[in-house]
Amino acid sequence: MSRELTEQEQLRHQHLDALREAGVDPFPAEEWPVTDNAAEIFDTYDDALHDPEGDGTKPFSVRIAGRMMTKRVMGKAAFFHLADESGRIQIYVRRDDLPEDFYNTVFKKLLDTGDLVGVEGEVFRTKMGEVSVRAEKFKLLAKSLKPLPVEKEIVDEETGEKRIFNEVTDPEFRYRQRYADLALHPEVRDVFKKRARIVTAIRRFLDERSYTEVETPALQPLYGGAAARPFTTHHNALDMGLFLRIADELYLKRLIVGGFEGVYEIAKDFRNEGLSRFHNPEFTMLELYVAYRDYDWMMGLVEEMLEAVVTELHGSTEVKVGGESISFSSPFKRIPLLEAIKEKTGHDLYMKSRDEIAEAAKALHLEVDDTMGVGKLIDEIFGEFVEPHLIQPTFITDYPVELSPLAKRHREKEGLTERFELICNGKEICNAFSELNDPIDQRSRFEEQVRLARDGDDEAVNTIDEDYLRALEYGMPPTAGMGMGIDRLTMLLTNQDSIRDVILFPLLRPEGVGLEDEAAESSASDG
Repeated sequence: MSRELTEQEQLRHQHLDALREAGVDPFPAEEWPVTDNAAEIFDTYDDALHDPEGDGTKPFSVRIAGRMMTKRVMGKAAFFHLADESGRIQIYVRRDDLPEDFYNTVFKKLLDTGDLVGVEGEVFRTKMGEVSVRAEKFKLLAKSLKPLPVEKEIVDEETGEKRIFNEVTDPEFRYRQRYADLALHPEVRDVFKKRARIVTAIRRFLDERSYTEVETPALQPLYGGAAARPFTTHHNALDMGLFLRIADELYLKRLIVGGFEGVYEIAKDFRNEGLSRFHNPEFTMLELYVAYRDYDWMMGLVEEMLEAVVTELHGSTEVKVGGESISFSSPFKRIPLLEAIKEKTGHDLYMKSRDEIAEAAKALHLEVDDTMGVGKLIDEIFGEFVEPHLIQPTFITDYPVELSPLAKRHREKEGLTERFELICNGKEICNAFSELNDPIDQRSRFEEQVRLARDGDDEAVNTIDEDYLRALEYGMPPTAGMGMGIDRLTMLLTNQDSIRDVILFPLLRPEGVGLEDEAAESSASDG
């Protein structure tokens, strides 16, 4: 059953029928090759060269296309703004410049704001000083049957304060109808263009170092490489259960075993976790693995890469985020995890038992239950008392073994691993290890994860990946590995408060439920 049309939509459907009766195809098949855009026209137009009212000028003819906005009809002439990807430009339409009766019958009466049109004509400057295009050829390219939201002025009855309201300023509307958001807000499109530039800059940086970009399975018979709950599915033909990957790590390290010395993947991962400003169940990760390197070397590479990416995006290494100025000039500060906790809480947790760490957590007024092992307890303390205060880029290093089932044991510090996380503006941006390549140690770590899963930790991996262990038994060289969240990095570099503002189509509850409950949910995983 089709939905009931609004009054405005009914009028547009009437215009659609009238256009067809007038012999105008509202959705024509033929192309309209575009040779110019609004921004280029503004950059190129020169009064001395192109003003058609002057002597000895060179006509500046253009062919553009876009949405018709702010239509104003004044008798035998009209103005409207045409919006394309680059911006907006004014179009001047005269009755006598168009085919006989087209202006009165079609343009004035049957075309609506939001319609996609093509215009060809000369550029000039109006008496009001606005660079415009005089339409000499005009074609309807696609009829808009639903009006875009319009701005409304709302007056507070108590204070008399006036503010402009637009339906697309409502977050729920923006995320559910991203197409309308993008159509009306070029600044939103700019965020996603910057996201694309960030990914391109990262890819160029890695390609220039001869690392090979690869693709690994998104559907996996076993999941691993992170602490997270997976999405499950079923393959009918093979009659087998499968998981959407939570990380690319174990497949990429199989490639290092196979002889690749530097591989990376920029891909979607999926984690069946809560929704929040920093978590979306489907997200984009960069993972990089380089043979014969360690985590200390990887810290230097991350510094170099981020410095290059930020400079390319902003022209300097400084980024404004909220009220903070964040510098990505290397070197970044480095501090061991347990030292950072001791500095903020006064509790020295190094080589302490699970019960001693649990007592420290309780003393800090954190909730503790029997399913929480050493790793989770330390992670909770760090997340509550340290992480939110790390604004400038900071490497937190040397994580306990219990928190790092895939990292090599520290060469000097018992009970710790060679792992770091880069924290910036209070959130993890990347996670990296000297990768564990001892298959016997790896098996024991996997077995501990299985034990934690049986004890109730729903983010611990509950199955041992025997094929990965077999790969390690063939021999994996010393390797540095790193994973970086593209969504969070984009949030940081474009000054966005929510991960939904950097994902074109974020996952949402069904319409009508709203977003507040989603935003209130948090994830136990910070991946």
